[in-house]
Amino acid sequence: MNTLSAENSLVLIIDIQERLVAALDKDIVVTRAVKVASAAKALGIPVVVTEQYPKGLGSTVPQLKAVLPDNTEIVEKTSFNALLEEGMPDRIAKYNRKQIVLFGIETHICVHQTAAALLEAGYDVYIIKDACASRNKYEFKQGIEIMQQNGAKISCVEIALFEWLKGAKHPKFKEIQALIK
Repeated sequence: MNTLSAENSLVLIIDIQERLVAALDKDIVVTRAVKVASAAKALGIPVVVTEQYPKGLGSTVPQLKAVLPDNTEIVEKTSFNALLEEGMPDRIAKYNRKQIVLFGIETHICVHQTAAALLEAGYDVYIIKDACASRNKYEFKQGIEIMQQNGAKISCVEIALFEWLKGAKHPKFKEIQALIK
């Protein structure tokens, strides 16, 4: 299946941390991350968050932390590829979800390397392009291109949310629709 299903999705948010967000032109990535995390919470989709060296880069931005589902796992890492962190492959596998909805900072480093590892491990990877960021536009573009060449599906916030809903009769339709209005 080439569309997302809420029952088969896991959201993996990469390094949307204080100092990394501060290095970007705009924090629009935070607004979009909040929408996806809020939708995941409403739809019962599990969320895993990584933080790259939080001692130096700060923790997940407060506005995103505020909307994460209660059972969200926050994993500290020093590897650019999140799957290289001890226990991370098992942490993802235990949810038994085939579709990994992936986004964060920086597109061409941690998001790209994590996507490559997930694809290699046999997952279907959906990159939420408008919730990804790099400090440099060229590197952002290259990161997206290489992930697509590797087999990741490039998506965006609204596509993901409406694929999860499937239709306007979904009981959470109005709640999710409100996130993007």
